Amino acid sequence: MPDTLSSSDETLQRPPMRQPLRWLWVAVAVIVVDLTTKAIASSQLGYLQPVEVLPFFNLTLMHNTGAAFSFLASHPGWQRWFFAVIAIGASVGLTIWLSRVRADEKLLAISLPLIIGGALGNLYDRLVHGYVVDFLSFHVSGWYYPAFNVADIGITLGAIGLIWESVMGDRRRRKAHRASL
Repeated sequence: MPDTLSSSDETLQRPPMRQPLRWLWVAVAVIVVDLTTKAIASSQLGYLQPVEVLPFFNLTLMHNTGAAFSFLASHPGWQRWFFAVIAIGASVGLTIWLSRVRADEKLLAISLPLIIGGALGNLYDRLVHGYVVDFLSFHVSGWYYPAFNVADIGITLGAIGLIWESVMGDRRRRKAHRASL
């Protein structure tokens, strides 16, 4: 028997997760918390008026017409639809991926909906307002990290989970394969 396991053999040996789409509740939770906090921030904060919470953390209402770090924010408006298409495509693709998650990929089953929820939370803002509401602002000694929101936190945590699962999942599968020889 060869020492390597082909991906098709590996797929056959690992049982599929039962009802992997049940994890979409994570996406719904991200969307609900994101939209709720954005609504509160929009109704309670003055635009670009920082409210100090801690010496290094402010609540500051901002409108971002771009993407992360205000990427493409200075363009005339086409980016709204560009980022909307990306969010929809990514959400569909990640949902399909989620539907194929295996039983031993629980971190993946949580990470994908975190990204989906974040993408759809920001998509809602883009379609309804034409910009994304950001309000969480960290700073140190005059340096300000770009403002963000709960959807961005979901996307970031999901991406970290994907990276972790990619690295550690491969190690776990190789170890399990060696043990089965």
